Amino acid sequence: MAEPLLEVKNLQVTYGSGRKAYSAVQNASFTIYKGETFGLVGESGSGKTTIGRAILRILPTTGGEILYKGQRINGKISRALDKQLTREIQMIFQDPQSSLNERAKVSYIVGEGLQNVRPELSAAQREEKVRQALLDVGLLPEFASRFPHEFSGGQRQRIGIARALIVEPEFIVADEPISALDMSIRAQVLNLLRQLQKQHGITYLFIAHDLSVMRYISDRIAVIRKGNILELADAEELVTHPLHPYTRSLLSAIPMPDPRREREKKLLVYDPAMHDYTAAPPAWRELRPRHWVLCNDAEAERWSAESIF
Repeated sequence: MAEPLLEVKNLQVTYGSGRKAYSAVQNASFTIYKGETFGLVGESGSGKTTIGRAILRILPTTGGEILYKGQRINGKISRALDKQLTREIQMIFQDPQSSLNERAKVSYIVGEGLQNVRPELSAAQREEKVRQALLDVGLLPEFASRFPHEFSGGQRQRIGIARALIVEPEFIVADEPISALDMSIRAQVLNLLRQLQKQHGITYLFIAHDLSVMRYISDRIAVIRKGNILELADAEELVTHPLHPYTRSLLSAIPMPDPRREREKKLLVYDPAMHDYTAAPPAWRELRPRHWVLCNDAEAERWSAESIF
């Protein structure tokens, strides 16, 4: 297996303090390997975006560690490491309508990051890099002189991808990058992200709420609910052999292309009260090869038996 690029260990993120404190992420742990796409899937409010923003140091952490190339990056870090992270870790935002400065030209939006990480470049060199970044995401270099409102949603998201790509990052947090786009455009953006990964050797943390999208784009998937990661496995393994009831409920919500089968399918509803952890608290267990689930002994025995059939 490839070397670990990013490790999250017992991560905790809390909003507010005192009586108003809300624990958004609780003891989250996972490893992302160089060159892979790691999917983090869950409903709105599950904590997946919070994890992404904690990795980018946009949000402070209240516990645990985030290691990038073996170095701790949460908490206080040196100026040199901060500069390195700015160059090597980038983000693609969810909404291309609000993430771009409407008053700035595309050339400035895409090239702004270079002024911080590559200040030695001349104006002509920056212009050439902007031109190449636009070409890489399938946009014409002439678009550099236009404003964001002149583009469609799909084109705006490509501009956002070019902005992340121009500083030549090694790791990109893609936070629901297609959820605000029309269905016809989503596949184009997903294919573009895969193509760029092959060309540049990029590693992705891909955040989404749709497991069918995750199955297509991800190598491995972690399922998160209310700040707790419940299940983690290779993408195809998780979709074909879901073990945790919450994962099964997410899969049952995926629409089927056949109208008859869609009408006949059984929609599963997850009830947290089904777990009795008073006497036997849950722990991470490998119930199938490379397939980890948060469960207690009784659940592990029952779910393992169910997965055989």
